[in-house]
Amino acid sequence: MRFLSEVRRGALGALAVGIAVMMGGGVSAQETIDADGGTITVSPVQHGTLALSFNGTTILVDPAPLGDQAQPTIDAIKALPAPQIVLVTDIHGDHFNVDVLSAVSGDAALVVPQAVADKLPDALKAKVTVLANGASTEVAGVSIEAVPMYNTTEDRLKFHEKGRGNGYVVTLGGKRVYIAGDTEDTAEMRALTGIDVPFLPMNLPYTMSVEQAADAVRAFKPAVVLPYHYGDSDVDRFKALVGDAADVRLLAWYPKT
Repeated sequence: MRFLSEVRRGALGALAVGIAVMMGGGVSAQETIDADGGTITVSPVQHGTLALSFNGTTILVDPAPLGDQAQPTIDAIKALPAPQIVLVTDIHGDHFNVDVLSAVSGDAALVVPQAVADKLPDALKAKVTVLANGASTEVAGVSIEAVPMYNTTEDRLKFHEKGRGNGYVVTLGGKRVYIAGDTEDTAEMRALTGIDVPFLPMNLPYTMSVEQAADAVRAFKPAVVLPYHYGDSDVDRFKALVGDAADVRLLAWYPKT
């Protein structure tokens, strides 16, 4: 089954069934990143949903389904360690879903942009820290910085306006991990320094082309790159374009075709 790049349009029942099969035994293969005092474990759930675990702290990012079947996503996330922190990047349904968030967040602190906070029920608002672009906080001993995420190409501006959503930089074991969210290769991304591991999206028309993403990698020079949120984009071409500028690691984010 070919993944539909326009995940917010049309009927996604078949896709949801494929995801359910993929998630039957939990998440896809994990990746590890060496850090000071331990190892960061990356657990890809699907598309833009992932977890980072380090020395007993788990950060869950964008718990949301693809399509209209929330339960497979909930089951996959519950197979992971319970999170202490949940990050939400934006209001779109493949990043933010109240039912999934309520089911999996438990006692975790929620870090979100204002646009997401405005859509939360009172029970979740009580656990929220709102971060604006450029702001930072510390939660459960983890430094969290909010980075602007938005479109810059004229015919894509309608998808993500500047100031609404957040990318995030979290520091775990001395490693700066950047979760870009839905964004193009903005000036703020290119100006990032000291990023060890970025998660970069590349699905047109919503985020970047593989060429934009590869060019951004050469600008801010991370050590390891993890493509995510890429739909049917050619991530092998992305890896080839990056070449020896970074270690590109491809994980299983979607059902096999």
